[in-house]
Amino acid sequence: MLGLICSLLLNVNILSYAPPVNYQISLAGNFGEPRPNHFHGGIDVKTDGVEGKKVMTIADGFVSRVTIGLLGFGNAVYVQHPDGHTSVYCHLKSFSPRISALVKRWQYKHQCYIADVRLSPSDCPVAQGDFIAISGNTGASEAPHLHLEMHNTKTWEMVDPLDFLKPYVKDGFKPLAHGFMAYPKSGEGIFCNGTGKSSYGFPSPNLTRKFTAWGKVGFGIWANDYMEITYNRYGIRHTKLSVDGRVVFESDVSGIPVQDNLMVNSWGDYEHYCRYGVWYMKSFVEPGNRLPVLHADHNHGYIDFNQERDYHIVYTLTDFAGNSRDYTFTVTGKRMGIPKKKVFNPRWMMHWNQTNSMDMPGMQLVIPYGMIADDVELQPSIIKQPGSLSNKYKFYSVSNPMLGWGEISICLNKKVKDTSKLYIESNNGVDHFMGGTFKSGWVTSKIRELGANYQIVEDVTPPTVNPVGQGSWNTSHKLVIGLTDSGSGIKSYKAYIDGQFVLFAMVPKSPWVECKLKETPIAMTGKMHNFKFIAVDNRNNIRTFSAQVRY
Repeated sequence: MLGLICSLLLNVNILSYAPPVNYQISLAGNFGEPRPNHFHGGIDVKTDGVEGKKVMTIADGFVSRVTIGLLGFGNAVYVQHPDGHTSVYCHLKSFSPRISALVKRWQYKHQCYIADVRLSPSDCPVAQGDFIAISGNTGASEAPHLHLEMHNTKTWEMVDPLDFLKPYVKDGFKPLAHGFMAYPKSGEGIFCNGTGKSSYGFPSPNLTRKFTAWGKVGFGIWANDYMEITYNRYGIRHTKLSVDGRVVFESDVSGIPVQDNLMVNSWGDYEHYCRYGVWYMKSFVEPGNRLPVLHADHNHGYIDFNQERDYHIVYTLTDFAGNSRDYTFTVTGKRMGIPKKKVFNPRWMMHWNQTNSMDMPGMQLVIPYGMIADDVELQPSIIKQPGSLSNKYKFYSVSNPMLGWGEISICLNKKVKDTSKLYIESNNGVDHFMGGTFKSGWVTSKIRELGANYQIVEDVTPPTVNPVGQGSWNTSHKLVIGLTDSGSGIKSYKAYIDGQFVLFAMVPKSPWVECKLKETPIAMTGKMHNFKFIAVDNRNNIRTFSAQVRY
């Protein structure tokens, strides 16, 4: 084993990569695709719509981490490679026997199904092509597939797995643009006689229609990449915007810091996506957007139409394989008056380059520096709720997520028996537990969405624990529990047989957890055993279920 580890360390420069599956790779999604609140952090390898495909490590290294139930990954394996990268294999159905044994040992030691197992180089070394897992559909997965990520081990930046697996993915198709959006800068620009954003299609790569503009205007593009062996649409790896041969904006989607995921809402037109389900990616950079994959000129990507002449605009789109396509159109500079910038209410203006705070009756909001990409005028509202724990507050008329966490404090309107049961609930179509602490008549919690409703809620009701198919427990030797909570949500659960901990695993895509007795330390005796299941919610309400089980 030590010899293998030494060999890995000595051969960093000749490390090679191979596919994680033993068939032709076909992608359901590529790296960096814009999605609400995050970039797609890897590639989605198709598994023919089924679970059960073998997953192999793509290069030499060692299993450094195994997680269950974290980050939406379901079951996941992390393999650290000696060249400074770590590959992550997600949504797995199960692990190899060697990895399964390490995980189960950790779960029983910590008496917890949700697992974050950290391993040393000598615990589980692997070579390229070693079997590590079976593909599945666990976690935040809508269909069976393998989600594969690559990270810089030291910085944990997300990098494009296709940079390592390029020879194994067929792509001879050029990217395709569907349209562009013009964004006149408020008070400083006008486009086709309008000051609001406007979109135009690309019926062909070279538009013959001439557009007019004056002053500063930004552009955005709606485009996708395609591959010949699937019907899926993918994000664009490289975008370049030029005017008269001069590059004003460029993006190369790789090397994205995980902490910058929310900045996708600033680069993409989040408001348009929420309304129409289409991403226009801006070719200018908002002042608070710190994404290192975006590069703009001194005007931050805005084009200054300050001469009465034709400006020749070119979008160049390129995929990971080097397939490239140009889209061109002409904008004529036409001198015209530009309406003054809209006057905003200074009380509700939040500025991107400072810490902001605002007060309303019974509520305080703090937005720290760096949490918004550009100045925004809030649209606050109060829904009074006489007799309730608090009023309900909202700060924007539609969804408007920040780039990180702000803080809200809401005044409690009536006395309660136990203030530890209070928390702040957000609702943007679905209720969400935001946590919170009570102090001097106020409940304070973190928030990230300005377009949600916020109020104080109390949870004094324990979780609901229901046995499922209890009549067959004694013969199937499998215990199944339905576990739900209508308030703050499930925090944890544990189960014991005759006082000894037994592991209950989550049943994917269901509110059930199950225990296969033959996989526990409990010896089969054919006698009755005392079974106890304890569930705790996020406000520490406890529900205990007890039964007799023959095993």
